[in-house]
Amino acid sequence: MKILDFRFQILDWNNLRMTNDKLLMTVIRQLSVASCSLFLLFITHSSLLIAQSTRSLVNDGNSSYKKEKFSDAEISYRKALEKEKKQPYTNYNLGNALYKQQKKDEALQHYQDAITKATDDEVKSKAFYNLGNTYIQSQKYPEAIASYKNALKLNSDDNDAKYNLSYALKMLQQQQQEQKDNKDKDEKNQDKKDQQQNQQQQNQDEQQKQEQKQEQQKQQQQQQEAKQDQTKQQQAQQAQEKKDEKKMKKEQAEAILNQLKNNEKKIQKELKKQPAQDIKVEKDW
Repeated sequence: MKILDFRFQILDWNNLRMTNDKLLMTVIRQLSVASCSLFLLFITHSSLLIAQSTRSLVNDGNSSYKKEKFSDAEISYRKALEKEKKQPYTNYNLGNALYKQQKKDEALQHYQDAITKATDDEVKSKAFYNLGNTYIQSQKYPEAIASYKNALKLNSDDNDAKYNLSYALKMLQQQQQEQKDNKDKDEKNQDKKDQQQNQQQQNQDEQQKQEQKQEQQKQQQQQQEAKQDQTKQQQAQQAQEKKDEKKMKKEQAEAILNQLKNNEKKIQKELKKQPAQDIKVEKDW
């Protein structure tokens, strides 16, 4: 299902003929009034000249548009609008020329200007139709739907607007579904990402705990080894002290024994030096 194309048929200046005829009749009536001043005649004449100049510029723009010289057409239409800013036909044609140059935002503005300034329902309906198509190209489906509905209010027999309205409604539904799917997908991805981050954090915490435990065990082992070394040193020191004490006692004992021997020798030597005495056999009475 595709949208029906834009209505790029430009509005010709002949549509303005009624307006110019009314202006001419006004001039004639003014000329028939005896009190008509030269100043009023000058203003009326100037208005006619402006209208003719605007018509010439619009015709130049239309000619360029038909030759697909859309940039030249844009220039002519803009010059025409400088002279008559409230001209809806020129705004509509300028919108078409801009859209052909992919200047969609500017085209939207001039379609809206044409709608605002137009008094003819046909012009408004065409502008609303192209406005809706421009919105669809930008995927602004709610705005497109509103534009087609406005076009149908002005022309209920516009089958193209009905078709494009149906298309815009379908595309809006599809867009909303895609947005919902994308939102669900994003939420699912976010949940997955959160789970991964939580798992990663848990792994990091577990690793940190494991490292802390290993460090604690290492410190305990080092303390235990240090304690064992200290115990060994103490035991070695005690053994050495006992050994030294035992050695010292042995040396002391040997020294005492030697001393005793020496003393005994001295005594025996002294005894030998003393004269021998008679030994009494009987007791004295």
